[in-house]
Amino acid sequence: MKRTKNLILSGLFAAITALLAQISFPLPFSPVPLTGQTFAVFLTGALLGKHWGPISLLLYILLGAAGLPVFHNAQGGLQIILGPTGGYLWGFVVGSYFLGRCVENRNSYPAQLLGMFLCLLTLYFLGTLQLSYIAGLDFRQALLLGVIPYVPLDLVKLFAAAQLSLVLNKRLAGAGLLPAQADRG
Repeated sequence: MKRTKNLILSGLFAAITALLAQISFPLPFSPVPLTGQTFAVFLTGALLGKHWGPISLLLYILLGAAGLPVFHNAQGGLQIILGPTGGYLWGFVVGSYFLGRCVENRNSYPAQLLGMFLCLLTLYFLGTLQLSYIAGLDFRQALLLGVIPYVPLDLVKLFAAAQLSLVLNKRLAGAGLLPAQADRG
């Protein structure tokens, strides 16, 4: 029964990520849009942990790979995953693992911030690598197009998600609506 609940939660957070991906603003100088996905990734890793968070985000990617319109601007398909922004998607999965590791034994605001910061660095790194490779840019150029313009808003999302995840964790875990601490690892 616990596993079924955790799978349902993973699907729910994949849906939340898909929904927040639709909050998307293109930047004329970059193939990387501003989206709400990062906020969803932070909440997913913080609330579902190092095991179920990455599973949820992998499910999100698989739904998009199958062609469902879950990526920014209601897009889907392998061309997104293999395109210039695909590395950020893989960064969601890996980053949520690091975030889950940081908060697994200490669900405090500093642990949330550290985990979300590591998550953000991971998705920036993997995103920049793929953007650089696919777009034929050097790493510095890819940073200028795919990271630097996003840092201020992503930091706002990070601090807001850290605060919200503490409140949600307390309320949802208390109601039995999140994986137990032992199930998150």
